[in-house]
Amino acid sequence: MTSPRWSRRDFLKRSVGAAILLSTGRGFHLLAQNEPVQMPLRPLGRTGFSVSLFSLGAQGIIERAGREQAAQELIHRSLDAGVNYIDTAPSYGHGVSERNVGAVMKHRRAEVFLASKTHDRSYSGTMRLFEESLQRLQTDYLDLYQLHNVRTDGDLQRIFAAEGALKALLELKEQGSVKHLGITGHRDPDVLLEGIRRFDFDCLLMTLNAADIHHAPFQTELLQTAVAKDMGVIAMKIPAHGRIFRSDGITTMDQALGYVYTFPISTAIVGMSNLDELEENAAITRKFQPLSPAEMDRLEELTAHYVADASFFKFQW
Repeated sequence: MTSPRWSRRDFLKRSVGAAILLSTGRGFHLLAQNEPVQMPLRPLGRTGFSVSLFSLGAQGIIERAGREQAAQELIHRSLDAGVNYIDTAPSYGHGVSERNVGAVMKHRRAEVFLASKTHDRSYSGTMRLFEESLQRLQTDYLDLYQLHNVRTDGDLQRIFAAEGALKALLELKEQGSVKHLGITGHRDPDVLLEGIRRFDFDCLLMTLNAADIHHAPFQTELLQTAVAKDMGVIAMKIPAHGRIFRSDGITTMDQALGYVYTFPISTAIVGMSNLDELEENAAITRKFQPLSPAEMDRLEELTAHYVADASFFKFQW
């Protein structure tokens, strides 16, 4: 029998091949001579939407109260840079994030695949949260509505109950208020795996960074299953709120993003604090080339001695 590590390496080799295929034609914008480099695109699973490889996680400055002007400028500049996917949630800044996103959506809604979430596990609570999100986001529909931070089997039991959150998601989709359904989490990949086995979600938002392989990895069975189901896979926690960076470990965002982009994900959401970070991330994404398995192994080895920091969300949240 093949060991889990070899199975994972085989999957990674195929992932590199898939990334090369995407970068040469299937998902990326092809450039004519002297044409400016554009933001690369990949298919968002079976949704029919081509999503920017680098996308906007509406945390960072966007969820901070009192920073509305800077937050909205960052959102506008992200769209100008070619980002076409925004991920937010009512819990980000207790509604601040959605309000800032909504101020931009009022003028640029047609440019964005907009995703938000429910952290409530009940039907009634989710319907209430959804209406509040629409008001803050200044829109009458969401492209993707997701179950937020699914951590335990108990969460799944409440979500899948007769009056659980999934009932609300299905009703909203049937009404046309939501186009696609998703599930998210960053603590236990086995819980998410059970979730996507029990229901055919369109998208999966999951943690993935260069320390992931060392503890409760999301990149093995969970990612492989999602890819096999043709789900849109959105990666998060790439820099682990800055805690993945160390002088004796991962030192650059180029390394952090390059590692994640090499997997067969659709996009990676990143929260940012200023325009300089946006410009850096966009530039890295435009010049991305898939890493070799040896390069991936090297980056993983760099994080092996500080897993509790680089994957802190698996232990503390």
